[in-house]
Amino acid sequence: MNSSISNKAPSIAVVIPSYKVRPHILGVIAKIGPEVDQIYVVDDCCPENSGDFVANNSTDPRVRIVRHTVNQGVGGAVMSGYAEAIANGADVIVKVDGDGQMDPSLLPQFVTPIVDGWADYTKGNRFYDLTHITRMPTMRLIGNAGLSILTKISTGYWTIFDPTNGYTAINARAAAHLPFDRISRRYFFETDMLFRLNTLRAVVVDIPMDAVYGDEKSNLKISKVLFEFTGKHAKNFAKRIFYNYFLRDMTAATFELIVGLILFIFGVCFGAVHWISAIASATPTPLGTIMLSALPVLIGLQFLLGFLNYDVANVPSRPISRFLPFNPARASLQLLPEDGA
Repeated sequence: MNSSISNKAPSIAVVIPSYKVRPHILGVIAKIGPEVDQIYVVDDCCPENSGDFVANNSTDPRVRIVRHTVNQGVGGAVMSGYAEAIANGADVIVKVDGDGQMDPSLLPQFVTPIVDGWADYTKGNRFYDLTHITRMPTMRLIGNAGLSILTKISTGYWTIFDPTNGYTAINARAAAHLPFDRISRRYFFETDMLFRLNTLRAVVVDIPMDAVYGDEKSNLKISKVLFEFTGKHAKNFAKRIFYNYFLRDMTAATFELIVGLILFIFGVCFGAVHWISAIASATPTPLGTIMLSALPVLIGLQFLLGFLNYDVANVPSRPISRFLPFNPARASLQLLPEDGA
């Protein structure tokens, strides 16, 4: 075993958010292999009383029920599960949905990169095998493609895809350093996690998996959240650029961004003013004025493309978990009072 986690076998925990998945959750638990030490079923104020249902019908000794008195969304449920797992000494925490869409037999593939020390966080990607993605509904396929592009821009993880995939695993040290009280608690959770991980400079790796759809119904309607997510992506993008290129460090890319924006905005505004003036006066715009507008735009675009090239190459590549101090109490202290188990 790699020393990135410990010299002993790693303790693996599984977190299962539970909300209206009663017909499937026992089957999910039954498929979780012996490599897992702890299973946390988070009853997110489920109207089906899934926590009681699992407690009364599951004989697996690894299962522990975490209950919310107020619905917190998938993000809140996962954060509560993370806090419990960290407090009980887990080294790696896997999040699996309770609707049966995620095959628990793939769990070792998600855990291995973290245990071997070359990733801090792993997530599923249903787009690796092109022969299988035809199982995905067309609207969901288009929506995921659009969200993936926005996620690459806002999070800085240019090499990942399928951002709404909820099959994930994380090093407990990295999880303990996430700002639990600031992470989005609803459907933007998976994407916001990636943004927060980038602020830690955590290494994220995609894990190939098949798209599986049965009789379960997803609560996420991509067509409804695409525009809502766009605003949140823009906000995270602005924060990421400020954190990484102005607050944490200043590089040549910072200069390219500032100069590029100044030149591009000047050129566009200067050209627009003279174009409007020329239309109003019905006189042709002098060639010198056109060049004075076009040149800053072109040079500005070159600088901005240089910044983009740097940002794409600046994807975190060195796992950070091994360098982080481990403080299990930190995660629990960040949870809101109503999130407690």
